[in-house]
Amino acid sequence: MYDVAVIGAGINGCSVAYEFIQEGKRVILFDKEGIASGGSGAAGAFISPKFSKAGELKELLHEAFVYSYDFYDKNFPLCFTKAPLVHIGKDEADDEALHVYKQKTALKLKKVPTNLEKQLSQEAKKRENICLEAGVVDAQRVCNDMSCGAKFVKEKVDTLVYNDDYWVINETYSAKNIVLATGAYDMLIKEPYIQLRGVWGHRIDITTATQNPCSVHQYVSISPSNDGKLAIGATHNVHYHPEKNKEPYDIEQGRAELLEKAAKTMQLENVEVLKDYTGLRSGSFDYLPMIGSLVLSNETLLTCKGSLHVKKPDFSKYVYYPNLTMINGSGGYGFVLAPYLAKILTEHILHGEKISERIIPARFFARWAKKL
Repeated sequence: MYDVAVIGAGINGCSVAYEFIQEGKRVILFDKEGIASGGSGAAGAFISPKFSKAGELKELLHEAFVYSYDFYDKNFPLCFTKAPLVHIGKDEADDEALHVYKQKTALKLKKVPTNLEKQLSQEAKKRENICLEAGVVDAQRVCNDMSCGAKFVKEKVDTLVYNDDYWVINETYSAKNIVLATGAYDMLIKEPYIQLRGVWGHRIDITTATQNPCSVHQYVSISPSNDGKLAIGATHNVHYHPEKNKEPYDIEQGRAELLEKAAKTMQLENVEVLKDYTGLRSGSFDYLPMIGSLVLSNETLLTCKGSLHVKKPDFSKYVYYPNLTMINGSGGYGFVLAPYLAKILTEHILHGEKISERIIPARFFARWAKKL
């Protein structure tokens, strides 16, 4: 019997496994392909806030950025490269947002390094920019390191059955708690109010004669140089889904797009592509992540029939799956959000700490039920 079974071994699942392991709990981790084999393994894994004027996502990502920077630096320093982050506006709206952000942020800002400024394109130099201390994570290595101490099972989970006070997985394994961290793939639990949008991610590792001292974000994300190598990546294809599209993803075209967009920001000389990484990243339709218990929709419709149309729903009256939670919908900010959200989720499961209503899955049930 395990204390928790985590289904999905991307950065969300591995972060949850890590938190439970730190609490001395027995953890079993499932993934049908392997650790960091999907969107997490294809991520650039940049640790960055959201540079917008205002909004709930900006606030959440600010909190997560401050937390996760210290988390990686303290717990996984060999997987974390500190480097200045330079974010450059793509258009006038971006320029204005960056201008407002710089005026209001509590983060310590820096000047763009001179050796990077010389390499920027003329167009990039005309745009507003912001520079602050940030970092980049070795995506696959940190997921593997986080999951040390958990029993890893490379197996697709087909069945989840609740038996009195524990869950049975694939008729073989048992656990007191289930955490679904399946990303944009099969959720296992079929609830109509849970809808995720998949965004295809592509990253390339290259060699280049150009030395880049910073993480540079504009049309794509460009990592700092490491022994003549750097990574270029983006969540740049909102239409492709490996389980829905009939044609396979065009790797060559994806490479060309990444290099073309990178060239709009800075000149990369003598480029040779070393390796491609691709995977599906998962986002929600209000762009905020989803963590917490899942609502049993049919049971809640029956028990709360008279109170589903109120302006402010009482989530405590909903009926939930026993000892089953999810962590999902982080979009392109998975490595920023995951450690922060995993800490919140673990404290909720083990110590009863409340999760903010702005990020619980029940918010989507409330919206879905009102439309019925």
